[in-house]
Amino acid sequence: MAGTVDKNGRFVWSGGEFRAALGKGGLIPADKKREGDGASPIGAWPLRRVLYRPDRVPPPATALPVAALEPAMGWCDDPKDPNYNCPVSHPYPSSAEHLWRADELYDVIVVLGHNEDPIVPGAGSAIFLHCAKPGFPPTEGCIALQRDDLLTLLASAIPGDALIISGE
Repeated sequence: MAGTVDKNGRFVWSGGEFRAALGKGGLIPADKKREGDGASPIGAWPLRRVLYRPDRVPPPATALPVAALEPAMGWCDDPKDPNYNCPVSHPYPSSAEHLWRADELYDVIVVLGHNEDPIVPGAGSAIFLHCAKPGFPPTEGCIALQRDDLLTLLASAIPGDALIISGE
């Protein structure tokens, strides 16, 4: 099963249709994606695993692998670092996003299989499906859904499912 998000932020999944926030840089072909461009990469991205804030939400009901976030967790976004586009622990000597955030965006995160086999330095890191801000402002390149919609999607998600980011 796959969910598809289009250029207008319409996310269609077997369990329904949702509104989604897209990257502030728009949608671009995956081979044009570059670190820091704010674009969401067009393509089919496997739903790899779910991370969640245990102090804010219970473990999501899903058949996907689930793990609780911890305050030191991060994701390396430095193309020169050997751990680029991989989870790391803070403090970290290179640039790395903090996954334990003050806002609610990362209360539930689905790690997408973008730029992973092989990892290409500079081709984009930390492309997630996560919770949207109120009003659905653009993301830094991720796809974001209202938290309840994300939890609805996860309830029917199974290993092998993918998010298709469509350029249409």
